Amino acid sequence: MSVWLQIMDTAGAALVFFGAAICLLGVVGMLKLPDVLSRSHAATKPQTLGLLLVLAGVALRLRGGMDVATLALIGFFQLMTGPVAAHLVARSAYRTGQIERGELLFDDLDAQLTRQDPEPDEDTGAADGRG
Repeated sequence: MSVWLQIMDTAGAALVFFGAAICLLGVVGMLKLPDVLSRSHAATKPQTLGLLLVLAGVALRLRGGMDVATLALIGFFQLMTGPVAAHLVARSAYRTGQIERGELLFDDLDAQLTRQDPEPDEDTGAADGRG
C-alpha cells in the first residue's frame, strides 16, 4: 500500500472522528440549552458541519467517482434542508407562543401576523373585490 493511500486513509478516519465529535456536541447542546431558538441552532449548525466532515472522511476512504458524487449530493441536500427545517421549527415555535417575544432583537414576523387583512366583499365574499 502506498504512503499516500495510508495518509488519505488516516486523514479520512480523523475527519470521521472529528465530525462525529462535533455531532455529539450538537446533541449535548440540544439537551442542555434552555430555549427553542438555541436548541434549533444546536440542532442544525454543528450537525451540518459534523455531517460534512464525516462525508469528507468517507470520501477520502472510498475514493470512487460514483461514491464521491453520491456523498456530494448528500452534503448538498443537507446544506439545503437544514436551514429550512430550523426556520420552520423557529417559526412554528413563535406562532405557538413558545418564544418570549420581548427578548428578540428584531421581530419582523409580528408585524406580518398583526397586519389587518382586507374586509371581504359583501356580495361575493372575496377579499380582493374581483368576485
